[in-house]
Amino acid sequence: MVEEIKPNKIYTPKETREFLKISESTMKRMIKIRLINAYKVSGQYRIWGREILKLVSPEAVTKGTK
Repeated sequence: MVEEIKPNKIYTPKETREFLKISESTMKRMIKIRLINAYKVSGQYRIWGREILKLVSPEAVTKGTK
């Protein structure tokens, strides 16, 4: 069963990698080049669901905010 990505939920990089089906090195690269915005909390990255949705479906995010 695939979990729905919720825009206002915070995810770990591991959870994000599982949604996007990418490797750890790719995730690190995406954070480094700011392709996905990640925030450091207590030394660990956290990613808003809306950031994941921007990568998967940018149109859905813009429609949801209007």
